[in-house]
Amino acid sequence: MIERLNRDEKEEIEYSHALRPRTLQTFTGQSRVCESVHIFLQAARERNEPVDHILLSGPPGLGKTTFAHIVAYEMSAGIKATSAPVIEKTGDIASLLSSVKEGEILFIDEIHRLKPVIEEVLYGAMEDFHLDIQLGQGMTAQAVRISLPRFTLIGATTKPGVLTQPLLSRFGINCQFTYYSEADLEKIIRHNAILLGAPVSESGVHEIAVRARGTPRIANRLLRRVRDFAQIKRCKDINSEIASYALDKMDIDKLGLESIDRAVLNILIKNFNGGPAGLENLAVSAGEDPSTIEDIIEPYLIKIGLLKRTPRGRIVTQKACDYLNAENTNSLFTQYPDSQQ
Repeated sequence: MIERLNRDEKEEIEYSHALRPRTLQTFTGQSRVCESVHIFLQAARERNEPVDHILLSGPPGLGKTTFAHIVAYEMSAGIKATSAPVIEKTGDIASLLSSVKEGEILFIDEIHRLKPVIEEVLYGAMEDFHLDIQLGQGMTAQAVRISLPRFTLIGATTKPGVLTQPLLSRFGINCQFTYYSEADLEKIIRHNAILLGAPVSESGVHEIAVRARGTPRIANRLLRRVRDFAQIKRCKDINSEIASYALDKMDIDKLGLESIDRAVLNILIKNFNGGPAGLENLAVSAGEDPSTIEDIIEPYLIKIGLLKRTPRGRIVTQKACDYLNAENTNSLFTQYPDSQQ
C-alpha cells in the first residue's frame, strides 16, 4: 500500500530526517544506553562480527528509530527498515530475511505487533541464522531450511511487557529509553535551531523545552512551529515571549499538556468521580483510540504525577485536581500512593 503525503507532511518528514543525529557522539540524552552500546559496538567491530540483536523500548518520540540508524552507521552496515503491522504473511518475513546481507541490520518498528506465526519464523533466524520454510501444501508439503548470513535484528517497541518470552530472550542487548531531561532537550533545541537557521535566545530554548513532554520529537516539532510564529510576527529571534505566545495559541500549556490530555483528566474527574476507570471506558468517553491513550497520553501523565494506574483502573491524583482547579471527592488515589502500573 502506497501512502500519499501532502506537501506539509513531506516537509515535516524531510525536516525530521535532517535534524536527526547520525553518530553516537552527536546523540543527545540516553547516556547510559549510549555508553553501554558504544562498548558493545566497539567489541563487535574488533571481532569483525555483527553486534548482537538489540531491543529498543520506551515511549514514542524518544529516538529509537534514529538510534537504530546510528547503530548501522557505527557498524558501517546497511539497514533495512520495516514495521511489524506491514508484515502480514510468513512470505513477507521470509523475503525480508532472505534479502539481508552479511553484517546488515534489519530494523522492525512496533515489534510487539508481530503476528505469532511471523514471530516463530524469527526464532531460528535470530538464534541460529537459518530460515525454515514450507514448500507446497498437504501431503506434498516439504520443509526446507535455508542458511542466512549473520545479521543484527533491532526491534523497537513501546510495549516491552507484551513481548513473548521466547522472542524477548533472543535479544542480547536490551535498551530502555526514558524521557529526556530539560537540559538535554535544551541542547537538542539549540543545535536544531542552528540547523534550521532560526535564531533563538536561551529564554526561548527553555520555554520550548519545558513544554516538550520530555520528548525530542515533540521539541523539534514545537521549535518549527514557534519559528513560524516568530517569522510572521517579525521577531528577530525566538525568545520566551514569542515562544509562550505561540505555544499558548497551539493550546500547549506550561506542563506540555494538550487539549486531549486535559480532556482525559477532566473526564476522569467529572464522569468517573476521579476514577478508577478502565481503559476502554475512558477511551469511549474521550472519543479516542485506546492505544492512543495507553501509548501516548498516559505515560507522560503518569511521569509528571497527574495520573496513576491501580489494580482497579486509572485514577487522577490530587496534583491533577489542583492543576485543573477541580474538586476530586474520590480518595482512592491515596490508597495507592506508589502504584503506576
